[in-house]
Amino acid sequence: MVTRTPNQQLKELVAESGLTYASLAKAVRAVAAECGAALRTNKSTVEHWIAGVTPQGDTGRYLAVALSRRLGRLITPADLGLAEPEEEDDSIGLTLGDDPINALLPMWRCELDRRRFLATSAYSVAAAALPLAYVQEIADRTAAARTGQVVGMAEVAAVRDMVRVFSEMDERHGGQHGRSALVQYLRDDVAPLCRGRFRTEEMRQQMLSAASRGVHLLGWKSYDAGQQGLAQRYYLQSYALAVESGVRGHDGFVMRTMAMQGLKLHRPEHCLGLAETGLNRAKGRVDAQTESLFRVVHAHTLAKAGQRTAALAEAERASTLLTAGPGDEVPFWALAWGPPAASVYSRNAKVYETLGDYQTAAEQYGRAAGARPAGTYARIVALDLVAGAEMQLKRGQIEQACTTWNQALDHMDGVRSVRTRKAVTRMRGDLARFRARGVRCAAELDERAIDFLASA
Repeated sequence: MVTRTPNQQLKELVAESGLTYASLAKAVRAVAAECGAALRTNKSTVEHWIAGVTPQGDTGRYLAVALSRRLGRLITPADLGLAEPEEEDDSIGLTLGDDPINALLPMWRCELDRRRFLATSAYSVAAAALPLAYVQEIADRTAAARTGQVVGMAEVAAVRDMVRVFSEMDERHGGQHGRSALVQYLRDDVAPLCRGRFRTEEMRQQMLSAASRGVHLLGWKSYDAGQQGLAQRYYLQSYALAVESGVRGHDGFVMRTMAMQGLKLHRPEHCLGLAETGLNRAKGRVDAQTESLFRVVHAHTLAKAGQRTAALAEAERASTLLTAGPGDEVPFWALAWGPPAASVYSRNAKVYETLGDYQTAAEQYGRAAGARPAGTYARIVALDLVAGAEMQLKRGQIEQACTTWNQALDHMDGVRSVRTRKAVTRMRGDLARFRARGVRCAAELDERAIDFLASA
């Protein structure tokens, strides 16, 4: 008979969490589901773990995330008295150290080696709180002596141009297209430039800002692939680079993105704080159109927090700002999703959707789709149209919804995206009851959806 040593560390953390064994098992199953795994964890399973049985496979990581969310701080498998499998470190990318490049290098190595643990990392609420406590450790540190080539604005412009190419490729063809090439470009070309010698301090700042934008794009690609934990790690390191750059408003813009991710995942913890802090770091320091991008995400977080009046007022301010300075130059990093107006319309639509005004939401989604060049932004135009169709369906307008869905499918050809596949799968579910009633447009659209999913 095997004698096991009870896991006292796990027992104490479970007691601190206040969760019953059954509730903890449910939380672990939920984290596993986010990562694409189905577990049968139950009360007895937790009892066995505390008695000394080691969770199998990735379950220890799911357990660590579940307790992190409950306790509001980062918990690793090692904190639970569990040995780390292989040599991988779950904290890669979740901390903000002296040099973000040092955090990114092992992440890129794991990406290119196709390591599973990054692809299946769960979103961490504890990590989402990090930027609020992280002030200026990176920005204030004394720059180390830099060796190698002297870097100037020509190199900065080249990085911006290349990131722009990757970004356009991403929007046309989906997040999986060109991902490894982007990782290799950032690792082999951009990272050495960030550690080079610069002609002026301003040039160094602009290079770090350009690098932050490239890492932000990797986060977006991971998000599009459904790898939310990995996306979050890239956003954290993009934030660290933006802070180190000192470029006004850029760090707040990444915080804005992190707030958006939390809202999308229905993890509202810290989202309002992230959006407010991001806005405070930008207002008065950026042009009017860029400020509108911050205010509209703040409006969405207010709506999610149930502050209807404040949310509508902030949404209105965001729309007004779009016309306040139309000739101002929008920073490179603020154009991550194309024209600011399109981003504001799309996010305003989510504000109205959250508040239950589906007619206005549908109108705003339509404006967003029409405000982007369809050839360049095929995926996001398609997703805005899908969201608009869903609003029309909520209002009982099945024929209009089918027309809009068909327009969305027109834009999805050639796009490799987990989000577009999920959108079409969700559409089929929404159409099911109408197909059963013999609604012709629903049946014809469903046939087209089946063909799309078979070829995507």
